[in-house]
Amino acid sequence: MAQINAAEVGKLRKMTGAGLMDCKKALSEAEGNLDAAVDVLRKKGIASAAKKASRDANEGVVAQYISPGADTGVLVEINCETDFVAKNEDFLRFCEEVAKKIAEDPDQDLEEFRTSRVAKMGENIVIARHEVLKIKGSGMVAAYIHTGGKVGVLVEVGAGKSSTVEFDEFKQLVRDITLQIAAAYPVAVSRDQLDPAVVAKEKEIAAEQFKDKPAQAIEKIVNGKLEKFYQNTCLLDQGFVKRNGDISMKDHMLEVAKPLEDEISVCRFVRFQVGES
Repeated sequence: MAQINAAEVGKLRKMTGAGLMDCKKALSEAEGNLDAAVDVLRKKGIASAAKKASRDANEGVVAQYISPGADTGVLVEINCETDFVAKNEDFLRFCEEVAKKIAEDPDQDLEEFRTSRVAKMGENIVIARHEVLKIKGSGMVAAYIHTGGKVGVLVEVGAGKSSTVEFDEFKQLVRDITLQIAAAYPVAVSRDQLDPAVVAKEKEIAAEQFKDKPAQAIEKIVNGKLEKFYQNTCLLDQGFVKRNGDISMKDHMLEVAKPLEDEISVCRFVRFQVGES
């Protein structure tokens, strides 16, 4: 029996897109002959993934998984070639399984799982990106997938007391936060999380627009422009969509937290939209 080394396995994987174990088995069956190993994989329908790997996968969905107890959540974007496959129940189940597998082990190799589904579906499938959030202390992780699966949100909301998580008011607030992120597209939780370079650029642009004004007026205008920028980009500064923007998200959260006698905070969030990566 021919000796199969890692370099040959890697080369076959690059040529075909098949999983490592499939490549190793194929090379063993082909007695080390690379071309024959490709034929072995093609006959098994595995190498079909390689041919399709060069095709664009611009369609797809965002899928999620929340662990029992809501202490861990996963958001994953998985792309395919056509909207027809993106709506296929088998493809959607595959996406949910991927999210669950990532929650179980974020570092596991999903290549074989992916290529087997490529062969079955007849389209290139790409696990484009994923994020994992784990609650630290008291609170919960929650997800929201917008109708059609094109937009997904994952958020970690913290509470000062573990008992707060059991209240319906807290659960509804967390859901409202996910809906807010999906609809209003914030880029940060609060203004102190924004990249200072981005803020400086906004200042520069605003100042340039009104450079002919008196210096004191320019400063006032720039500050006003910045405030508007924060209201558009920072979750806590945004107007709460469900109340037509009449109250900020920060103030709405304070309203919910007060009768619960607790402090509630948004720790982190992730928002994926298919194709934006």
